[in-house]
Amino acid sequence: MGKVLCFGEILMRMSPDTESKWLQQNALPVFIGGAELNVASALASWKIPVAYSTAMPSNYLSQQLLQYVNEKNIDTSPVHFSGERIGTYYLPQGAELKNAGVIYDRAYSSFAQLKPGMIDWDKALSGISWLHFSAICPAVSQGAADVCKEALQAATAKNITISIDLNFRAKLWQFGKRPIEIMPELVQYCDIVMGNVWAANEMLGIPMDNEIKAKDSKAVYQEQALATSEEIINRFPKCQAVANTWRFDHNGILYYTNLYSGGKLYLSAEYKTDHVIDKIGSGDCFMAGLIYGYYKKYDPQQILDFATAAAFQKLFIKGDATNTTAEEVIEYGKSFAVALNR
Repeated sequence: MGKVLCFGEILMRMSPDTESKWLQQNALPVFIGGAELNVASALASWKIPVAYSTAMPSNYLSQQLLQYVNEKNIDTSPVHFSGERIGTYYLPQGAELKNAGVIYDRAYSSFAQLKPGMIDWDKALSGISWLHFSAICPAVSQGAADVCKEALQAATAKNITISIDLNFRAKLWQFGKRPIEIMPELVQYCDIVMGNVWAANEMLGIPMDNEIKAKDSKAVYQEQALATSEEIINRFPKCQAVANTWRFDHNGILYYTNLYSGGKLYLSAEYKTDHVIDKIGSGDCFMAGLIYGYYKKYDPQQILDFATAAAFQKLFIKGDATNTTAEEVIEYGKSFAVALNR
């Protein structure tokens, strides 16, 4: 197989402490990431050949960041240079990306300013067998959404496998379009869809039980996962598999996942913890785990088990991306998972 290409916006995460000590100490922790780069970083750690495409200004800061990415054994030759700024966001240490505390500063970034025709996709996709992006990409601007479609059409013409993570970030959809007006047109090109039932409802219009949270039953959640997965595949015939994650934060974290493939819904082991170091990037790590499993030609249960262990393990790693090896993920899953009847 060829390389995996991850396409998305590179971001700098500023993580001040909640006590404002960073002001007295003149020290503001900065983490380099972005959903697609986090996926690429995980894959590189697991020895999968991977490349990364984004848009960045041509300046010394970009060169420093690219050197950092290159040192992870990620090919950055598909990076496009244009525009004047790199997107950033602010999130207090230990907080979660979906919380109201996140402050985005991504308007008019190089990525948000992309337009069709700016990236040579024939060149960027040379030697690529898998293209991955997320729903965050088209959320930043109409131009970025149009470029996503351009990339997907080019990849489809080359018979490249395409995956998407349905990350829903309500604060980003500010250019006059709702996700449901953009996402179905993009998902029609995808072979693997990952997300959760709420994102599928919000972004694709997939029906769901509005009382699902009130019922708070694992059986109900599994029933909804099956219905959502079947409906996605029914609406988008190119899609071959759908993955859903379930993470509940009450009295500690309870985490498990599903993969619908070949007409069957697979269930992961169940993970629990009352201590977390960094929630950022856990979902990206799960997505990377799916790609890893398919790349290695694992069976569906093996794919799901690896991806779930990788995602849960990321909760205890500071920063946006995992730094574990594939062997460590496998051993972690064996030692920590609570076996369930499947």
